[in-house]
Parts: sequence; structure tokens; C-alpha cells
Amino acid sequence: MIIYEIGTGYTSIPARIGAATEIIVEELTLGMQDLKNKVTLFDVADDNRLPNELPIHEVRIPKALTTMDVQLGIRHKLKRVIYSLALARQLRKAISEEKEQVVIHFHNQYNMYFFLKTINKKIRKKAKIAYTVHSYIWANEWANIEADIRKRYFQEARCIEQADCVFVLNNKTREHFINQLGVDETKIYKIGNVVNTNKYCPLEKHVIDSVKGKLELSQKKIIFQVGSVCERKNQVGAIKNLKEYLKDHREVVYLYAGGIIEQDYQDEIEKYAKENDISEQIIYLGEIAPGGELNRYYNIANLVIFPSEIESFGMVIIEAIAAEADVLLSTPPIFDLKTGYEVYQTKEEFEELVDKSLRGNENLNSGREEVVEKYGRNKIANDYCEKWK
Repeated sequence: MIIYEIGTGYTSIPARIGAATEIIVEELTLGMQDLKNKVTLFDVADDNRLPNELPIHEVRIPKALTTMDVQLGIRHKLKRVIYSLALARQLRKAISEEKEQVVIHFHNQYNMYFFLKTINKKIRKKAKIAYTVHSYIWANEWANIEADIRKRYFQEARCIEQADCVFVLNNKTREHFINQLGVDETKIYKIGNVVNTNKYCPLEKHVIDSVKGKLELSQKKIIFQVGSVCERKNQVGAIKNLKEYLKDHREVVYLYAGGIIEQDYQDEIEKYAKENDISEQIIYLGEIAPGGELNRYYNIANLVIFPSEIESFGMVIIEAIAAEADVLLSTPPIFDLKTGYEVYQTKEEFEELVDKSLRGNENLNSGREEVVEKYGRNKIANDYCEKWK
């Protein structure tokens, strides 16, 4: 089987920042290599790419556009379009030179949309097009997203309709494609995101103590949240729920990490912390590199919380569970794990579970073994390949 995995162009692979889709593409490519498939990763060119063993075909774009941009503004959109057009040219050339049929696996609406716009029927017949939907918006109720879909995700809708097979991360997304877009249900498959359970794993106590010492947090109890700083991730909601507990327990700190998507939202966090005299206990870490560095934070945390408003899957939740952290969620997860987390519905339940975890009881609900079984690299890569066969 010949497989082209398609990097989104958001940031080069391996990702230097917590770019979830890029991490997934990397792990899938490595998993497909492990399974002895002929796989090539098409990705944006990067003269400073991190060391890797990936079979990368670079797609060059103007260097002025290769810098990372987490603000998702006009410059970022321009980069996506230019990369997608250059990618389409490279894919056309590669497909025309192949003697066997190719599976092209897209993960981004821009990339596939412009590929479809520029490809001819002769080339199209030599490729089977697969598309995995990572966008969180589809997991919401249709009445809440219909206008947004028509305005901002019309390209993705087109991709979903045109793909030979579509992979979704949750049942709600599947329902929308069938009921609202009229997509043939036989070409839609639910699949999980892949997690590297070798990178995300429990560390020995002396390593944890060393990390906390270097961060000058040895005497602190740590609550940790990772995710883009924006309203959807709900850092403000977490801090409001923690306010009284932090005031009563000055040895407790709340650490949060991720790219600032909405500067006004970050300003709101800082203002609220200052007004409530908990500024010294609210610590913004900036971006944390995925893999070993992020795993160390999962391990030093007494509790990892995810109060997000909505997620398509919640890969960082799975990572934290793989690291055997105590994990607390504000809503039931939409992935298929029965262990490894607790869910709160009220502020009182939240405070009770926070207190239980920080008092040093046994893990709230350990679930690493289930993560390894269901979301390990080769398991998910094999799931994809079986569907393509």
C-alpha cells in the first residue's frame, strides 16, 4: 500500500509547539512505517526542522511565510493557501509517477480543498482520498454551528462530500455529516487519535522531584491545565472555580500552558487574578514543547484539569491519562475511555475532587493501560490501514 500522509503546513513536523494535528500526523506516519507500509509525509519545508526519522517530502513556500503563527489571522490564512497550492502541484507530480494506486490522507480543509480544485480526472483516478476531521466545531449541536459552517467551514464540508472515506473522532460529527450534509454513512468511520505512550508515561519520583526543584516548585502542590489560551478552553472558568480554594491553600498553584489565541482573554485572566489576590498562584508557562517536556509537567502535577467548553476528541486528556496523572473533566469525554478520569458537574464537586487529589490520595482513577490498548501508535495506524484495504 502506498500512502501519502499530508502535513497541514501550520507548523513543520515534528511540531515544536503543541500543534495537535501535526503530532498526530507524525505518529501515524511512524506507525505506518512500523507496519511496513510505503508511506511518504508531505510537509512544509523547514530549514530548521527538528531531528527525526520521518520519510519527508518537503513543499517549499516563501520563507517569509514559514514562521509559526498561532493568532490565525490573515497572514496565517495566506500561508495556508500558498502552501496548499504548492502542495497540490507536488502531489500531482508524485501521483503521476506512481505505478500503483495511492491513498492520500488529508487532515486539513485548505490542503484538500485546493487539491480538489486543481487536480484533473485522470490523476484523481489514481488516488483514493481519505480525510480525517479534526475540527472541534462539528462536535457541537447543529443549530449552534450551522451559520459558522456556511461561513468558515464550507471548504471542509466540500472535502467531506468529495472524499472516498472520512474519519471522524466522535459520534456527533458523524451524525451531522449523515443528517445535515447527506454524506453516505458507509464511507464514514469513527477512529481515535493516536498517542505516543512511550513519550507520555509516568516518571520516577526522583525525576519528578528534580524537575520541581528546577522550577522552584518543590514546596508547592500543582494544578495544571494545557491548551490554547482562549474562551473555548475556559481557563477563566477554572480560575473562578479555584479562587476560594487557592485563597485557603496558599501552597497550591495553578499552572497553565498554551499559545495565546485571544490576547483579551489572557488579559482577563491576569486582571481577575490580581483583583482576587491570587496572582502569585496563577502562573502562565507559555508554549510547552510536546513530548518529553510536556510529559514532565503532567508528572509534576498533583492534578490535571480540563474545563474546556467543547473538544473534538481531547488528545491532551489522553496524554495526561497515559502519564498516570489525576485528571478532572468538566464534561463527559467523547472518546472511548472508561477509566483514567473523573467528571464534575458543580463547583462543589470540583472543589471536593480537587481537595481529594491534592491531599495525596491514590490516583482518582488510573487509566494508562486502557490508553495503551486503544490509542497506541500501531493500533491506530493499523485501524486506518484496515479501512483503506
